[in-house]
Amino acid sequence: MTPTEGAPAPLPDAVEDPLLFRLAPKSWAPYLQLARLDRPIGWQLLLLPCWQSSALASASAGAAPRWADFALFFVGAIAMRGAGSTYNDIVDRDIDARVERTRARPIPAGRVSTKAAAAFLALQCLVGLCALLSFNGFAIALGFASLAIVAAYPFMKRVTFWPQATLGAAFAWGALMGWAAAFGALAPAPVLLYAGAICWIIGYDTIYALQDVKDDAVIGVGSTARLFGDRVVEAVGAFYAAAVLLAGGALYAAGVGGFAALGLCAYGAHLGWQVVQLKKGGGAQAPGALALSLFRSNRDAGAHLALGLIAEAASRALAGG
Repeated sequence: MTPTEGAPAPLPDAVEDPLLFRLAPKSWAPYLQLARLDRPIGWQLLLLPCWQSSALASASAGAAPRWADFALFFVGAIAMRGAGSTYNDIVDRDIDARVERTRARPIPAGRVSTKAAAAFLALQCLVGLCALLSFNGFAIALGFASLAIVAAYPFMKRVTFWPQATLGAAFAWGALMGWAAAFGALAPAPVLLYAGAICWIIGYDTIYALQDVKDDAVIGVGSTARLFGDRVVEAVGAFYAAAVLLAGGALYAAGVGGFAALGLCAYGAHLGWQVVQLKKGGGAQAPGALALSLFRSNRDAGAHLALGLIAEAASRALAGG
């Protein structure tokens, strides 16, 4: 964004000049930043496992993609990504004030009070609840179960070097939800997809955390980027390999192939490309711009798998299962 009088300070990892910020009243800008609407990659990465799981369920049943569920997951992902980010900023306001990348966020910068942020959090949760209540009872209960992980996440960096694992458990939850919304139950296929998505998220969030390694070390908070150190390329590669193998297991358990297998191959190739680029860029010493770019590219990686599954479901439905 180009700073203008009264405009919010652009955050380091925000997209440039987002349309929503130009259209919305300037007084809304700090709340849009709290919801990370200037960084859509967050809700996109939260949404993709939901769509993958829903399409996997449809393909397994020989049915067309459940487009109404896709729309509900879209609304829910934006609302709950915003709610989770707002909650995280409330909890981490003192830490954010001491980290270069986050000190300009609305709460530590003094542009939103903690009380106002809490009210905004409640509003976003209400939107997410409306989307969740549109599903069956099992999916509703499963959705509520994820809140314990979401609530714990901001505190994990204070007690462990593995906050990325907790983030993975939360962000991958959609890999269970899509199947649950279709069948009102779980099965090995979505559980394998969920495990693979956790590995994927640990990998890409480790890359993201490379931006904060120096500040995190000074403050004394943990991350897998700090833990892996000079072995970060090998560690990310291992998690990405596990993500592909587990996703392949999910496809096998669901009895799908064809377009889904092509999507899986494209997904694996993209993750492999990221590892190569990370190594070329210096691994643990990779510039922040490279780390952010590779992190953002996971939207495309996850979309490859989702589109393969959607195409497989659609083709099976057209062929009569």
